[in-house]
Amino acid sequence: MLANIFQQTRLAGRQMQRAAVRSSHGRVQVVTRAIAVGQKLPEGKFKYFDGEGQMRDVTTDELCKGKKVVLFAVPGAFTPTCSLKHVPGFVDKADEFKTKGVDTIACVSVNDAFVMAAWGKDLKAGDKVLMLADGNGQFTKALGVELDLVDKGLGLRSRRYSMYVEDGVVKVLHLEEGGAFTVSSAEDMLGSLP
Repeated sequence: MLANIFQQTRLAGRQMQRAAVRSSHGRVQVVTRAIAVGQKLPEGKFKYFDGEGQMRDVTTDELCKGKKVVLFAVPGAFTPTCSLKHVPGFVDKADEFKTKGVDTIACVSVNDAFVMAAWGKDLKAGDKVLMLADGNGQFTKALGVELDLVDKGLGLRSRRYSMYVEDGVVKVLHLEEGGAFTVSSAEDMLGSLP
């Protein structure tokens, strides 16, 4: 039996606590403590399609430096809760976020850029919500918000969350347990903005 092994490590410029644990389906995985309010976002690189249909890269620094950003994540594109509730809430409330000074609203998912673009088109995200692909889950892992859905055939995904970031620093964080949808909605975030 594998005991929990804790160690301090530096990841993306911040102290993280990691633990080796055995998951419910017998695989050993490394669990990283999730990002917290007051911490700087780790370095990340996303893919997305711009308005002209060109695939582009954007880093967390480019996305957040000198800006106020609402960043939210979903376990997967085209999944029921994500498609019917989570993303549409941010699309519908985009103008309210703008009046509160938010420069960018972005959705992150561990999917590829083609899937994110098609999903954004389906949900009419347009220029209201930037659909960012964290294709390999590197940003998700750096945040410490991985969601292991291997036993459901979905691989490693992201826990659902919404966060308000100023100049790269997390000011508000609503992090769900597992894939739940109880605290990370657009309405929840609007109610928490300074």
